[in-house]
Amino acid sequence: MPQKIQIRLASERVNASVAINRRYPKIFTPGEVITVQNEREFMRGHGTYEEVGELKASVAGVKEQVNNLVSIRPLKSRYNGEIGDVIVGRITEVQQKRWKVDTNSRLDSALLLSSVNLPGGELRRRSVEDEQMMRQFLQEGDLISAEVQNVFSDGALSLHTRSLRYGKLGQGVLVKVFPSLIKRSKTHFHNLPVGASIILGNNGFIWICPTLVNSEESVGGFIQNLEEVISRQERETIARLRNCILALTQSKMMLYDTSILYAYEESLKYSVVELLVPEAMADVAILTQQRLTMLDNV
Repeated sequence: MPQKIQIRLASERVNASVAINRRYPKIFTPGEVITVQNEREFMRGHGTYEEVGELKASVAGVKEQVNNLVSIRPLKSRYNGEIGDVIVGRITEVQQKRWKVDTNSRLDSALLLSSVNLPGGELRRRSVEDEQMMRQFLQEGDLISAEVQNVFSDGALSLHTRSLRYGKLGQGVLVKVFPSLIKRSKTHFHNLPVGASIILGNNGFIWICPTLVNSEESVGGFIQNLEEVISRQERETIARLRNCILALTQSKMMLYDTSILYAYEESLKYSVVELLVPEAMADVAILTQQRLTMLDNV
């Protein structure tokens, strides 16, 4: 029996995240000529290469120019970590004195045994017994929140969870978005007044969970209470926040506590399931953008 398949043309998909003053810049495709080197001396930046005296784009993106330095900012890319970034990741492998963590970057990140808090907060050197118990601390599939401690020469990240804010995550929902949509701020841990907590990872992984009574005790360490019963109201709140984030992501809007809270308030006229309808997602995103614009103009 034939099925209807709806395919949108590429010309109809406009990326609003690259709009500057509501004007959409030119999007360069790989191999497209950016400028002719003979006309003016330009320096090659990221996402460009030189061929036969012409500067060409090596990735699909928009042009950015600082004096004579020309680069192409890709519309979609993997996470490029920086020291101090808050990330949410998943343990993929337990190795000798370290864990491998999927952080949505090109290479798996490393979490050293010496970079985690021991149960009970003991301050001592890691022993052979600690190394043998690594899988009891964190095992494959566990979700963690951590901070980028160092960036290696090959681009791989070294993580740490020494602060009590970080550690193994319990019950909640993981949402994956483009890392470029996460707005950098002083804090990425938020207890929203709607009855849920959210961790906005700089790597594009967002964790939504029930409100943390004390974030330092609830998130830090290795305690993972999976037997606790989450009320229906809290589960609906978490599901609504997840759908609101997907609605903002669909319109390429920046994600931070204010934008997510505004989207949640605008979505209350829809049920949780209705929020997945494209028309409802677009309506919530437009109303949220209007409120954010009014806030910026105040």
